Amino acid sequence: MDILKDLWLFMKERKKFWLLPIIIVLLLLGILIVFGGSSAIAPFIYTLF
Repeated sequence: MDILKDLWLFMKERKKFWLLPIIIVLLLLGILIVFGGSSAIAPFIYTLF
């Protein structure tokens, strides 16, 4: 959680709020890959890509 706190403070101090959507999309894609690779829904996720 310290990484998220440091990242938020960096964006707040330097006015880099445009980074937030990029970070959210990357986190969602990472979660999708991790959970999709080891579950029964993997064939459905692979059709998206």
